Amino acid sequence: MTFSFAADLAGAKLPNPILTASGCAGSGKELSQFFKLSEIGAVVTKSIMIKPRSGRATPRMAETPSGMLNSIGLQGPGVDYFLENDIPWLAANGARTIVSIAGETVEDYAVLARRMRNLPGVVGLEVNISCPNVENRGMVFSCHPETARAAIEAVRRNIGGELPIIAKLSPDVTDILGIAREVSNAGADGVALINTLLGMVIDTNLMLPKLAQKTGGLSGPAIRPVAVRAVYQVRAALPQLPILGMGGITNGRDAFEFILAGASAVSIGTATFGNPTAVIKVRDELSAILQERGFDSLSDAIGFAHREVQA
Repeated sequence: MTFSFAADLAGAKLPNPILTASGCAGSGKELSQFFKLSEIGAVVTKSIMIKPRSGRATPRMAETPSGMLNSIGLQGPGVDYFLENDIPWLAANGARTIVSIAGETVEDYAVLARRMRNLPGVVGLEVNISCPNVENRGMVFSCHPETARAAIEAVRRNIGGELPIIAKLSPDVTDILGIAREVSNAGADGVALINTLLGMVIDTNLMLPKLAQKTGGLSGPAIRPVAVRAVYQVRAALPQLPILGMGGITNGRDAFEFILAGASAVSIGTATFGNPTAVIKVRDELSAILQERGFDSLSDAIGFAHREVQA
């Protein structure tokens, strides 16, 4: 039997389950000099907002044990520039694109969703309702069931059934299952787990916070156990809800762990800063591991860790 590495992420049909993580590869141009973007499942863009945004003050990145903190603050050129320049370039380079969108208000999400209709090469929307790197923590819609639901409902009303909606959730909540249920009921076709964790580091020489805005989002291998736990819990409670897993994946074995926990696909982020071809490395290693373990397809391995083991 021929091994099938194809992925179905909430209705988005992909040749393999390896994606970039939003915010770590811009809109793909930086990574395209190292490999063809068509070789991975999809490019997830940096979160797009309505207006250009300069982001937070510097310094806004700091190394941490087994990870890093970033306090970029959703810097970007705005949706007009993105639609005029990035989308045509991605389509011309054969990329399957999942556009990440972020807003300051529910109406922002509605407007952005309308702007994403009928775009070439776009196979899904990642709705970022969980960025911790913002001045106003009230913007973290996924920390509250009511605001999470409102944002996803606004996107669903304005995108219709044209594209799969994947809600990106924050781990900085006491009940991630409750938030996942809310966004699913509001019309999300899947969830992305997890965004970065809010963290902080202090320079012990200067005796001051290393980041200009004091706090930032923790990513990298340090957060992987938290991410795997979140994926496993959501899969157990909502087995029909597709999951895009992310958080500290650096190799095929890491990705395999997420697949076993219940992810249908995975995003690679922080690893690309040290190795721009990390997504290709993870893709090849995961494919080999699945076949070595006797799986005929990726889909057979999804959620395999949930099976009941007979005594």
